[in-house]
Amino acid sequence: MKIGTIIKVSGPLVVAEGMEECNIYDMVKVSEKKLIGEIIEMRGDRASIQVYEETTGLGPGEPVYSTGEPLSVELGPGILEAMFDGIQRPLNAIREDYGDFISRGIDLPSLNRDKKWHFEPLKKSGDTVKSGDFLGYVDENNVVRHYIMVPVGVEGVISSINQGDFTVVDIIASIKCNNDEFPIIMMQKWPVRKGRPVRGKLNPGAPMVTGQRVIDTFFPVTKGGTACVPGPFGSGKTVVQHQLAKWADVQIVVYVGCGERGNEMTDVLNEFPEIIDPKSGESLMKRTVLIANTSNMPVAAREASIYTGITIAEYFRDMGYSVALMADSTSRWAEALREMSGRLEEMPGEEGYPAYLGSRLAEFYERAGKVITLGSEEREGALTVIGAVSPPGGDISEPVTQATLRIVKVFWGLDSQLAYRRHFPAINWLNSYSLYMEKIGSWMNENVGEDWTEIKIAAMSLLQEEADLQELVRLVGYDALSDEDKLKLEAARSIREDYLQQNAFHEVDTYASLQKQYSMLKLVIEFYKQSLNCINKGIYLKEILSLPIREKISRTKYISEEEIAKIDELMVNLRKETEGLLKEGDLENA
Repeated sequence: MKIGTIIKVSGPLVVAEGMEECNIYDMVKVSEKKLIGEIIEMRGDRASIQVYEETTGLGPGEPVYSTGEPLSVELGPGILEAMFDGIQRPLNAIREDYGDFISRGIDLPSLNRDKKWHFEPLKKSGDTVKSGDFLGYVDENNVVRHYIMVPVGVEGVISSINQGDFTVVDIIASIKCNNDEFPIIMMQKWPVRKGRPVRGKLNPGAPMVTGQRVIDTFFPVTKGGTACVPGPFGSGKTVVQHQLAKWADVQIVVYVGCGERGNEMTDVLNEFPEIIDPKSGESLMKRTVLIANTSNMPVAAREASIYTGITIAEYFRDMGYSVALMADSTSRWAEALREMSGRLEEMPGEEGYPAYLGSRLAEFYERAGKVITLGSEEREGALTVIGAVSPPGGDISEPVTQATLRIVKVFWGLDSQLAYRRHFPAINWLNSYSLYMEKIGSWMNENVGEDWTEIKIAAMSLLQEEADLQELVRLVGYDALSDEDKLKLEAARSIREDYLQQNAFHEVDTYASLQKQYSMLKLVIEFYKQSLNCINKGIYLKEILSLPIREKISRTKYISEEEIAKIDELMVNLRKETEGLLKEGDLENA
């Protein structure tokens, strides 16, 4: 239905008049090419529309058509293993039908309407159901079971339910709701800017185990928590996110490439299908949704992409799954906000970003959490959000990073100096932090080792003392230090190089379980304690460092998960060797 006429075109912003019947955030089709757009401002009968496609060639006088509904995503079987753009257009289907380049005005449904899925009911006719209840399931692949839920706002008695093979738009059931029959299909639609409802939020306490030692030990994030990874170019943000996608103990991964370079996004699209999921032995793509929105795509679609991603993530969370959303990077999203704000002639805030930058970021990150989902049964789901930030020149005092840090509870600060020294992950242990540490510390003490917190504090103290001693070394030289201080430097170096440094491309070192992390760090701290005892009893540091165990400690990271017991054997050998050193010292003194 035609409702408006274009009067102005300014890049991705189109102004149309005669739009008094529309609401803000309504989706519209712009011009005869039917370009997808969204109303972002209303002034009288004039609507400002951000167009998610290239607007070259548009001009005043062309029509605008209303859809009467907000920008929404399609949720149902077929989402997993798919690659979408920022407004959920299926990239693989577009390539098959239209070639390698996305033409303007393409109108393909997000979910395949022809493919049939085998629906297995979990309810029967006559059952009373509420919003969020499972009606049945579809085995989307051999890794993930996709539950079909009663849509939000629907509750009543099932009057009919069918078993068999259906497309996502076939009616599979009917629910009698207030004397009306409500047909149920396997697909739902949900507006992206509105969070999906839950029964309640829970206090997250269990860690999202990533297998990355620097994260799990010093700066952990909970399931249902929020984290950000700011860092300059080349410091390893994308590799960190890839490692989290591969190893984090979540069931579903949603990866949003928001305004990333085309070659980086190509790497993701090529690598993810080839990565073997360590949990299932299948391709990682079987539990992954990829949203690709490269920097050369229309800027407005970049703004929509993270909302598309988090709505899909909330949908799987509502099934009771633990979901991780990786947004790479929110800086490009903020740049899209800044561009649209400038074209709307809004009053600019700091560095030209709109005054509402902080509130938009908060709206996004607040959709994370550990929740009790809708439905008759008690069901918990968790959505963890990890956003990469790309501050210009690595300056974390810029507005996007600062606004993000005020919201998230975990900060993994990537350091270009560490990256130049080939220390990866290049997370700086002196300026990063996790506000979940207290909750996770007690969980670790109960589930991993009762002295986990004590060992972690001892390790962090050594790293902080090393930073102070390095200043002293620059002033007076290494030889002026006492043996005790030299031992601290040696122990801190061992923590840095033997423990925190981790090779993402090494078959064994790429992942370390919590038990292996605990054993490794305990061994390093025990070496420091035993060595300090030897120094206090008159043994020279040179003799301690020449012990055979020292070389073996440095290679514990290459001990496989099946052979963790070998690290405990090294602990026994360490005590034997230091005791032998002390006996030799006693004999010499005698």
